[in-house]
Amino acid sequence: MDIFLTNNLTNKKERFIPKNENNIGMYVCGPTVYDDPHIGNARPIVVFDILFKILKSKFSSVTYVRNITDVDDKIIKSSQERKIPISNLTESVIKSFHEDCNFLNCESPSREPKATDHISEMIDMISELTKNGYAYESNKHVYFEVKKFKDYGQLSNKKLEELIAGSRIEVSDSKKNTEDFVLWKPSKENEPSWDSPWGKGRPGWHLECSAMSKKFLGNEFDIHGGGIDLLFPHHENEIAQSRCANSTKTFANYWVHNAFITMSNEKMAKSQGNILKIKDFKKKISGQVLRLALISAHYRQSLDWNDKLLEDCDNTINKWYNIYQTIDEKVNIPFEILKPLFDDLNTPGYIANLHNLYEKAQKGSIDDKNLFISACQFIGLLNETKESWFSIRRDKISISETEISSMIKKRNFARDNKDYKEADKIREELLDKGVLIEDKDGKTIWKVR
Repeated sequence: MDIFLTNNLTNKKERFIPKNENNIGMYVCGPTVYDDPHIGNARPIVVFDILFKILKSKFSSVTYVRNITDVDDKIIKSSQERKIPISNLTESVIKSFHEDCNFLNCESPSREPKATDHISEMIDMISELTKNGYAYESNKHVYFEVKKFKDYGQLSNKKLEELIAGSRIEVSDSKKNTEDFVLWKPSKENEPSWDSPWGKGRPGWHLECSAMSKKFLGNEFDIHGGGIDLLFPHHENEIAQSRCANSTKTFANYWVHNAFITMSNEKMAKSQGNILKIKDFKKKISGQVLRLALISAHYRQSLDWNDKLLEDCDNTINKWYNIYQTIDEKVNIPFEILKPLFDDLNTPGYIANLHNLYEKAQKGSIDDKNLFISACQFIGLLNETKESWFSIRRDKISISETEISSMIKKRNFARDNKDYKEADKIREELLDKGVLIEDKDGKTIWKVR
């Protein structure tokens, strides 16, 4: 029952060995709440929700911390563009984010700290860095001096010169060195600000995760997760400031990153103009279908988002619901079935196991069905009743049940008279209206496509 994870700190897949088996700690970078979440933001939400489930299946106590960034340049810019107070914007987006998490059937993390509630912890950490000689004050800013931390670049597996050349680094006359990053900066007029030893201002973005992970998980913990775009500079900077402030040899032991979602092989991003917001799917498709789509590729591989992917996942969930039954008690899932998930969250391998279980359950006993349903529910699928699933789908079709029955009678009449062209035409008409018909054991049954 060992868990294996690809650790970007070592660039290897490793057996997960916790610091303390009785208290597993996982920190995942959550949303910056300047706009409603898009489907690219949904991938880490679902991926780390599944890792949370895997960890809980093996260990008695797991603390999952996912932060909310509610002070940031993007948030300030968005509030100015919309001409609304920052608090109104962040409250609205946080509400939308939670609704989207529920829609995707994700569990709540153990803790969900907001940056603005932890400014004092950030100020304390900056003071410690300054005292330890790793940070300096310049022109009402405080910067981390990167050259003072000899392991900088270890996570990115690159030398400092390569990192500087390959990234957009803020230019400022206040810095000693180009690569130094801001820990505290003065606020402009009408921007959020807090009192500090360096004047009124606000923290740098990288600092908040270091301060909040320390508060809830301690100076050193097991797993740190997030999207691959956060690996540098955000996670690299977190390691530097945390280790230097806390005088530790490590920070997080395992660094796990999910790859991008793409559209036509281009990264999904606001700058690309190809953003698909989660809320826009809610009237068209089930959250279960989105969830299955999001885990259809291995988390370390890019996932190309398209209509066929959604259609295939929709058909799969619909098929699986045909044998759904309510179970009073979840079945213990054999390790051979769970094995792909324990092997670096291999969700495609686990989905293949679900297809095999479905085939067996279709022909097998109640116990086979219970195992299949339990295995689906383990990763957050089949989370509503069969009646609920099909009633929602019926509401979306553009034809009444009376009309469906009438068209099936006409099709059967055509088939009895060997008018197969007319029979096929009726089948296609029903399909266009969202109704799929099947001939089984001498009867014609229908279901919502």
